[in-house]
Amino acid sequence: MKKPMVIPVWLTVCCFAGASGAQQLDELAVDVAPTLEETAAALETATGLQDIRREGMLVFTTPFTVPDGFGDGPFDPNEVDPLAFGHRPTLQGNGTLLRVNGLDAQSCNECHTIVKHSTLPPTLGIGGIGGMVQNAIIMPSLIDVADSADDRVGYALGHDPDLPLEPDGVADYNGRFANPPFLFGGGGVELLAKEMTVDLQWLLEVARLSPRGTVVALVTHGVNFGAVVSRGGGEVELLAEGIGLESDETPEDVLVVRPFGRKGENFTMRDFDRGAMQFHFGIQPVEVVGAGVDEDGDGVTDEVSIDEMTVLHVFDVTNPRPFIEPLDPAAERGAQLFEKLGCVSCHRPVLETRNRYLPLAFPEVPNDPKANVYGFIDLVQVGFDPSPNGGVYVPLFADLKRHDMGPRLREDFERGEIPNTDFTTARLWGIADTAPYIHDGRATTLRKAIELHGGEARPARDAFVALPHEEQAYLIGFLEKLRTPDNPNEELLLP
Repeated sequence: MKKPMVIPVWLTVCCFAGASGAQQLDELAVDVAPTLEETAAALETATGLQDIRREGMLVFTTPFTVPDGFGDGPFDPNEVDPLAFGHRPTLQGNGTLLRVNGLDAQSCNECHTIVKHSTLPPTLGIGGIGGMVQNAIIMPSLIDVADSADDRVGYALGHDPDLPLEPDGVADYNGRFANPPFLFGGGGVELLAKEMTVDLQWLLEVARLSPRGTVVALVTHGVNFGAVVSRGGGEVELLAEGIGLESDETPEDVLVVRPFGRKGENFTMRDFDRGAMQFHFGIQPVEVVGAGVDEDGDGVTDEVSIDEMTVLHVFDVTNPRPFIEPLDPAAERGAQLFEKLGCVSCHRPVLETRNRYLPLAFPEVPNDPKANVYGFIDLVQVGFDPSPNGGVYVPLFADLKRHDMGPRLREDFERGEIPNTDFTTARLWGIADTAPYIHDGRATTLRKAIELHGGEARPARDAFVALPHEEQAYLIGFLEKLRTPDNPNEELLLP
């Protein structure tokens, strides 16, 4: 029998740059980014942390320019994959921008500008969500905007012959389309993911050392990621759920919790940033291509340094967390319905970490979060509530796991490592202020977002639709109490 939810438990708890980029920071009268050792020392004090956060904010907000390495290098028609980063074609040959498949912004903040979309006018700030116009268009080779007929005789290079092209009101598209999420509370999410990964790796080792036939449940922080079965002699069979990439070669590779990205591809915010630098800006991080290497052939090396990526990472994981407004009786009824309908099976209201200190590592090892740690951030110091067990509460309303969301939300992406119907559970904290909804922003209201749920979420969705309109309004009223932070990062703008 499912244990009834006790509302007070979780509601009261929750009530750039390179060598030339450094030049940009100098122009802003800011010191060159500190080394790993200097960053670690600065994190020991509140003032030092604030200084590092401010420098990270400047990497986040400063527009990259061509002298910084902005844009890909010359297009190479002989390159095997023209969609890959480094030598992409540019729109109408402008030499810098593409928009379709990246090269679509000059700074991180261009896509993360809206703190509250529930106010009129919207509340703008640093580290928020993006509107529909800021969606990333990811690696398509076909966008049939004219809804054309499929003429196999006149098959055009770049058109996917497996997509049915016919005048049916569908603009066929074989890439991904992703609405930018906010950064708020990212430190708590990253710490949970790292602790989960440590647990899963330990459970894998338990299975390797166990007698043949032993089944070890892959459960961490109350979330079930499947099981691993001992086949004896250190061999195992992995029966994982909601985790792993197609390119993973070993069980250790699979059992890495990746909470960042709409599909759950990135294991830390720094890991996400590495790809974002290349995709959005054509900026090649030293930690990806190597020091002194002009990987994209644009004449610029060391486009964004390890130290600058480090301060950016610190800024990412120290953004303030969302909060829950006090509940009136109607919203309390909505919270009860949220539990009763089964929404909490994926949208876990709160998860608790074992530790309050987020480890920062470089270089990062996906399956070993304890490797190469150079410093720690006290998450209580950045706004998370401490738990009596020594950790913090993370009221994220998610489970950091992927789920099949059904055919209505299915993508037609052929290059991904995650099934097209699978998405990582959306974190609902802050959802009152963060329309549009769903991975691509297609839902403009919370009601529509719920109605689009399918697959594993279909029973909860059907139960919601079957409710009387008044009770539907109670549940939505509860979700409207989940707010983004007020005035996030405002203190970093002060002189």
